[in-house]
Amino acid sequence: MTRPLWQLSACEMSEGLRARRFLAVEIMESVTDRIGALNNQLNAIVSDYTEQALIDAEAADAATASGGAMGPLHGVPVTIKTNVDVSGTPTPNGLPVFKDLIAPDDSPVVRNLRRAGAIVIGRTNTPELSMRATTDNPLHGRTRNPWDEAASPGGSSGGASAAAAAGFGPIHHGNDIGGSLRFPAFTCGLATVKPTLGRIPAFNPSALAERGLMSQLMSVQGAICREVRDVRLATRVMTEGDARDPWWVPVPFDGRPIENPITVAVTQESHGYPIHADILAGIDRAAGYLSDAGYHVVEVKTPSILSAAQSWFSVLGHELQTLLLPVAKEHGSQTIQDIFAHYANIGDVIDAESYRTGIAERTTMTREWNLFLDQYPLVLSPFLMRPTYPWDYDARGFDACADLFRSAIYSTGVNYLSLPAGVVPIGLVDDLPAGVQLIGRRYREDLILDAMESIEQRVGVLVHRLWERETRD
Repeated sequence: MTRPLWQLSACEMSEGLRARRFLAVEIMESVTDRIGALNNQLNAIVSDYTEQALIDAEAADAATASGGAMGPLHGVPVTIKTNVDVSGTPTPNGLPVFKDLIAPDDSPVVRNLRRAGAIVIGRTNTPELSMRATTDNPLHGRTRNPWDEAASPGGSSGGASAAAAAGFGPIHHGNDIGGSLRFPAFTCGLATVKPTLGRIPAFNPSALAERGLMSQLMSVQGAICREVRDVRLATRVMTEGDARDPWWVPVPFDGRPIENPITVAVTQESHGYPIHADILAGIDRAAGYLSDAGYHVVEVKTPSILSAAQSWFSVLGHELQTLLLPVAKEHGSQTIQDIFAHYANIGDVIDAESYRTGIAERTTMTREWNLFLDQYPLVLSPFLMRPTYPWDYDARGFDACADLFRSAIYSTGVNYLSLPAGVVPIGLVDDLPAGVQLIGRRYREDLILDAMESIEQRVGVLVHRLWERETRD
């Protein structure tokens, strides 16, 4: 190999292991050496399982040598976010009070990854209650963006994105209720898909109570990776059913073929936000790349994403104020309490009766988007309408926090509608990573990934530029 093993994609690792070009132990040693060299600086992995991972890699090699079955992720290192249960380990979710909350069993996503042969090398950092667009907490501290330590690594899966960009393995678990997979992918130059509700099963055996209804409807599990093909592989593995999640839907991952050319609707509608010129230029480039790849690309007015984003803050805001704010007030830092107050002021937090009405109105919004996507299977949109932001931007006061989320209406709005959406890098803006978003039909993550790959083929794998810069320096 001309490249160090830690730089390989999960697909390349799997192929090489099957062809016996290298051993799982060799992959793990390369990745753990990389973690040892950089993690103290980045603070991406906050629970280090590399010692056990090396033992597991030896067992994986022994199984291969004896002719045992090899799963699709046999011997591939992965990380798990600290808000999801890994059996026998803590699930603190960024709060010191939960540092000893030990999971009695694996969550479905961890179980599926392990059944596929993946080896957990560590747990990645998240903000308090996983409810910020950056990653910092009193228990584990701040995670730094490998591109620039002053920039946010995103949130709430910022530990996962920093680990992915730094080369701490190819697949990094995260989750997304308002953008927690896509913010980090955007800010660290990575690829991800926020799946449709019910695509990937979710449940935390350590949970003390069930989540609120809107949280159940909007929160999904997924993966952040350097390459789109790894997002596809990891997402496919994670979709295996689990009876503990009543929302899981047994839909085939690859949907029926759509007659070519597939139509992509392009929107640059900013709904009054002063969208950055280079973000607009990135959407134009992505549209051109898709057109060159054979898609029928048209600029069309979509249903409003703004109304869905506003409802995210008002309807979900009712749950946040009722269920999470008391926890933040009792156990969280002043920072997270202030940010919850900002969230309440960004939207118009509603009462219980309006909450019920809001849930009903959500059906109307989703139906409108479903009908639009029936005609236009994919929508190319902005994700953030501004460049990557400073690491503490949301804590600089109401105006900064509101600016960030007003730039992110295409994030929270998509969550409110429970539609799938992917983010793929488009290049650098102000010398930091930026991406575009592709929104798709329900349960058609495969179409989104196909389009993302077409863009990636032209842009390249963005973190390779980061590694090249490291070599030059």
